[in-house]
Amino acid sequence: MQCGPIRVHHTFGGRGSPLLLIHGLGSAGYMEWRFNLRRLAARHTIYAPDLPGFGRSEKPTATRYGIPFFVRTLVRYMQELKLRSAAVIGTSLGGGVALELALRHPRRVRKLVLVNSVGLGRPKLQPHYPLLALPGVGELGMRAVRSALRMAPPPLVRRVAGRMAAADADPDQLLDDAYLDQLREMVAAEGYSEAYLSTVRSLLSVSALARSLDVSSRLATLSMPVLLIWGGNDPIFPVENATRAHRLLPGSRLVVLEGAGHTPQAERPDEFNRAVLDFVG
Repeated sequence: MQCGPIRVHHTFGGRGSPLLLIHGLGSAGYMEWRFNLRRLAARHTIYAPDLPGFGRSEKPTATRYGIPFFVRTLVRYMQELKLRSAAVIGTSLGGGVALELALRHPRRVRKLVLVNSVGLGRPKLQPHYPLLALPGVGELGMRAVRSALRMAPPPLVRRVAGRMAAADADPDQLLDDAYLDQLREMVAAEGYSEAYLSTVRSLLSVSALARSLDVSSRLATLSMPVLLIWGGNDPIFPVENATRAHRLLPGSRLVVLEGAGHTPQAERPDEFNRAVLDFVG
């Protein structure tokens, strides 16, 4: 669908009150929520857009990607759908986008679910992220990733990806052949590398690092119900970020999936889906 000047691909369906699902960095709506869409759509109308630059959405190159840009796009997306408000679920980078949407446009967010989210404390950056922020080095790195996905045997790709996310699920099921095909398609798409690097660099800018990507001081302004779902073994956003946010949000709920890593919605989908459905009601 057209959202201003950008065409946004989205996955939608179901019946009931609306759920807006926001994926993380280097993912897409149809990829991130592949173990959740059907179950959630049994009781709600789900909307899972691909953020600009990712999935099958347009990937304009003359764009400053980052959380503010994604929030503006989602507001336009909701306007085009005539969706006045929704329960909003965001994971990782998408959690930061969902959080900023709730802070800037609280009437748009009926309930808020944050999953291993950006914005609640300092991340434990893996070594390759700062390197990607360097001009030239990041471009070389993205070319290497594209080649590796095309040429490396799938078991090796699954092992490396699972280790980076500290995933505790069966890698053959978590990252099956269909998912790897979708990942290769997205990474090879024109404009994807530029969008990915622009987003990473916005997160690692001097101003972002000065704030530690942390909006905890603004959490008290949130008036909607909040659910935090966290993988207890997340190597990027430690569970302490979630427990601290839980303390700062009286009345919030916290669900820690012990043993899960950075992607509990995929690693432990049954528990994740139950927690979401119980919360959104």
